[in-house]
Amino acid sequence: MNPSDHGFNPAFNMAAIKQVINEAVERVRMPTPMRLRDLIRQIRAARTAAEERAVINKECAYIRSTFREEDSVWRCRNIAKLLYIHMLGYPAHFGQLECLKLIASQRFTDKRIGYLGAMLLLDERQDVHLLITNCLKNDLNSSTQFVVGLALCTLGAIASPEMSRDLASEVERLMKSPNAYIRKKAALCAFRIICKVPELMEIFLPATRSLLSEKNHGVLITGVTLITEMCENSPDTLSHFKKIVPNLVRILKNLILAGYSPEHDVSGVSDPFLQVKILRLLRILGKNDAEASEAMNDILAQVATNTETSKNVGNTILYETVLSIMDIKSESGLRVLAVNILGRFLLNNDKNIRYVALNTLLKTVYIDTSAVQRHRSTILECLKDPDVSIRRRALELSFALVNSNNIRTMMKELLVFLDKADPEFKAQCSSSIVLSAERFSPNKRWHLDTLLKVLVAAGNYVRDDVVSCTIQLVSESTSQQGYIVEQLWHALEQDTMDRQPLTQVATWCIGEYGDLLLYGPSASEDNAIRITEDDVIAVYQRLLWSTQNTIITKQYALLSLTKLSTRFHAGNGKICQIIDTFGSHLHIELQQRGVEFSQLFRKYEHLRPALLERMPPLETARPTGANNPAAVTNGETSEDLDATGDEGNLLIDGRKGFGESEAHDSNALLVLLGGADSVENDVTHQKEPSKPASTDNQDLLDLLGGLDLNSSAPVPVAVQNNNNILHNTNQSSNFLVDGLLNNEPVTKNLPSITAYEKNGLKIVFLLERLPENPNMTVITMSATNETLNPMSEFLFQAAVPKTFQLQMLSPSSTVLAPADQVTQVLRITNPNKTALRMRIRVSYSAGGTTIQDQAEVNNFPPESWQ
Repeated sequence: MNPSDHGFNPAFNMAAIKQVINEAVERVRMPTPMRLRDLIRQIRAARTAAEERAVINKECAYIRSTFREEDSVWRCRNIAKLLYIHMLGYPAHFGQLECLKLIASQRFTDKRIGYLGAMLLLDERQDVHLLITNCLKNDLNSSTQFVVGLALCTLGAIASPEMSRDLASEVERLMKSPNAYIRKKAALCAFRIICKVPELMEIFLPATRSLLSEKNHGVLITGVTLITEMCENSPDTLSHFKKIVPNLVRILKNLILAGYSPEHDVSGVSDPFLQVKILRLLRILGKNDAEASEAMNDILAQVATNTETSKNVGNTILYETVLSIMDIKSESGLRVLAVNILGRFLLNNDKNIRYVALNTLLKTVYIDTSAVQRHRSTILECLKDPDVSIRRRALELSFALVNSNNIRTMMKELLVFLDKADPEFKAQCSSSIVLSAERFSPNKRWHLDTLLKVLVAAGNYVRDDVVSCTIQLVSESTSQQGYIVEQLWHALEQDTMDRQPLTQVATWCIGEYGDLLLYGPSASEDNAIRITEDDVIAVYQRLLWSTQNTIITKQYALLSLTKLSTRFHAGNGKICQIIDTFGSHLHIELQQRGVEFSQLFRKYEHLRPALLERMPPLETARPTGANNPAAVTNGETSEDLDATGDEGNLLIDGRKGFGESEAHDSNALLVLLGGADSVENDVTHQKEPSKPASTDNQDLLDLLGGLDLNSSAPVPVAVQNNNNILHNTNQSSNFLVDGLLNNEPVTKNLPSITAYEKNGLKIVFLLERLPENPNMTVITMSATNETLNPMSEFLFQAAVPKTFQLQMLSPSSTVLAPADQVTQVLRITNPNKTALRMRIRVSYSAGGTTIQDQAEVNNFPPESWQ
């Protein structure tokens, strides 16, 4: 009888016997490799990094040797160890091909390790991943759901655009599989494919919509995630899926009203992960759509009122609900409910929840300010929080809440915070207080008191703009100068040299208005002790001799002391002695001032009263208009404005000169001297030209006597520049003489125009014509940030008709801090003398939002182009 009749096949049995024998021989020949747990134990036992590297290098060398010898018995174990080594940060790229061999194996345990290795060691930048495309395609058609799941996970993790296009149809087919496990994995894989190749979105649309009818929560949440990604990437898809809003509302309502379900319950909330996903999708679908928003108003109100807030899970759902309410076109009552939820978050013990609430309120305050105002006291309490991030957000939100109605109470709290704040907060807080006070102050005295408190509380952390703003305000507040100079004197008496900006403001004001301090009526009732000249000189001597004061502060003090010589009735001898000591000072700036000021007490004493007379009020060009908060005049009456406005128009920012035109430094000195001769480049329009002084322009040259006017050495001129209250301008002597004696204009100054004013950004054009090139108009663009938030990535662009030639120089900066300016020079050549026309475009980022806008400028004055 044939042995094959009994089912015995000698050839097959011999092959099987040989394979078993070969594997046994292989195990005997090759030692058993270390198990993964043993390797982990050895690595953790290493005491130093060198010992750890030695263990890993030894194991990697062994794994390489097994790969070279094609050891297929322990390949799975070696790849598992290699993946752990890779997770520790050591190179493991040499195991990529071995992972492909494991993927091709028919054993599930090998496939699992192989696919895990592929996801960790490969990505779309590797060429090796192209080799596994066929393996993936075969496994996607496997009859085992877990093998299909492995292939889908790997495809989603390492898919390149080419691989996505090749296998998208397979993934779409699996999304319709009767197996819920496979449908869930396929939907997640489709999500990753759409991220890589958005144009493949249309393939998945039919299958995606059917996922919303699923009962399985796992499939449902992946379907919602996939739809969310589609709607965010495609406006057409967004319009297509707006029809499913009722379906989403129904699913969310079932989740809220559903009873206890142990499979989906998390801290008493039914499937919070699915609820959060649905709320996020509703927010996208309802944005700028009144009909869709109306359909979801009721369900959002139910979620906001029925969600348990004692657990963090409920707070997560409430947070998503608030974001959805604020983004869609919701009812006003619903918005108030959302803001109240955020107010409850501020009372939560969890600092993360408080931070999230403040961050969200900061975005909401510009949408519904009145609702946020109800929680003002809670927000102010957050300024005392020990967490620095919460304090920073609370500070930003507090300034966003300031208005004309609450300015007094808010400033009181913010000044308390400024006094106790960490140094990192003082600069930003002080500048924001100054800006808010300028916009909403009820009257001048309150404004001045606030600025003084800022200077005292912030100390040396005050920014330079606060000093200039305070000096400008004191200068224009003629009715309050006696009061503020007395307050500054008392602050200066108690100063401990740690408030340089306060000292600078105080010395400037005392130098200008020292006569009001000593001989004027007392502004405060409790000041029974009169201040004497000796008291003032003693304080100035202490300031000038102190080693803790900066050079800038001493420059302020030295100039102020020189001015006091014309304000005091006696005591000039002591002042002259102090100034003389600076003639040999080590610092060249102070030495120069000492020498020059000493001459005003000797050879040129007849010039001193006119040269050091009180400066006219410094005024800023405020825009007019009822809708502009900057146009508010601090509560003063029109009579007060008239009283201060007639004294002059010398601007602190240098845009406007004495009278109606811009003045150069040397000519401004002539104005102070009273020499208002017809100098065209100085004063072209004056309402009341001042009477010439007893000395002519030659007296100014006498003041600089002893200097070689033909030399090229710089000539120090003790002149106050409009851009800085205390600033030296060093020009060559020949240039100074030309500017004083030559009546021909250097430049022709034109009126400035407002080119753009929107969203807190104001752009002004300062125009000039150059006599040597009458066809050219020079425009200095000045952009000002009038908001409380910084503007970054600022870009200004301009275009003119083809008949013009435009040259744009680089801007001074691309970042606009609050109340800051950026300048840029434009040169326009107009050979045909036609009317100027320009189109401008501005773009910047503020509050995480990129803003882009454009406008046309057609209001150039005729003298700028004729």
